Parts: sequence; C-alpha cells; structure tokens
Amino acid sequence: MRAVVQRVSSASVRVDGHIVGAIDRGFLVLLGVGLADGIAEAEWLARKIAGLRLFEDDAGKMNLGLADVGGAILVVSQFTLYGDARKGRRPAFTEAARPEQAAPLVEHFAAQVRAQGVPVSSGQFGAKMNVALVNEGPVTLMLDTADLLR
Repeated sequence: MRAVVQRVSSASVRVDGHIVGAIDRGFLVLLGVGLADGIAEAEWLARKIAGLRLFEDDAGKMNLGLADVGGAILVVSQFTLYGDARKGRRPAFTEAARPEQAAPLVEHFAAQVRAQGVPVSSGQFGAKMNVALVNEGPVTLMLDTADLLR
C-alpha cells in the first residue's frame, strides 16, 4: 500500500457538490492499494499512520500525535499512487489493485485506525472526488509498505 500523509488544519471531500467526509486538525491520507497488498499491509500501515508524531510540541519539535492534539484522519482512496509514468506520457496503472480487492482493504485500513481510537472520515471509493485541504507546515510524508514491510 502507498500513502501520502499530509498534516492538515482542515480537509474535506466532495462528491457531486456534497461533502462526504471532513475533518479539522489531523491527517489527510491519500491511500493506494497495489496488487500484492493484503490485510497485513493495511493493518501495518494503519498502526504506523495512527502513531505518527507530526504535530509540534511547545518546543517546536514534532513530538505530538493525533491523540495528543485531538486529531482525526480523512482517508481518500487514490489508485493513481500506483501510476507508472516512466515510459511515454500517459501513466499505466497495471500495479494498482482492482476495485474488488482495493475497496475492502481501504475499509479495513480505516477500521484499524478507528480501533486505535482515532476518528476517521473518508471519501467515496471509486467516485470522482474534489479534495480540499489546508496543509499545515507544510508537512507531507510518503509511506510504501513495499519499502517498509519487506
């Protein structure tokens, strides 16, 4: 799985002009599922992201996590994180999982984050979404379970 994690002061997702998910302070997580991904990757990534300390303490160091600041996570499925643009000008998405594999893993990821006591909101899988965010810092991390688990 691949995730782009952005520390935000607010973020929201709209589908057909209606807000389907929104958070105040927390993380916007753009989440992609690859062909080789399964439950283990979703659970590992959920623990990793829920435990990240990306918020500044009184000394200005990133020592505080979501629980410390009352933060939440907004999860947005993003198959384009598996886009391969090394050849040509149009990316190939052959390494992205098909919806029937990806959708349950995105849901499992969100459920695992919730199980750790972190509020979770989400976009709508497979829909054309408009994402709005205020990236605080800016702070943005990229995580890939292929690099971290194997």
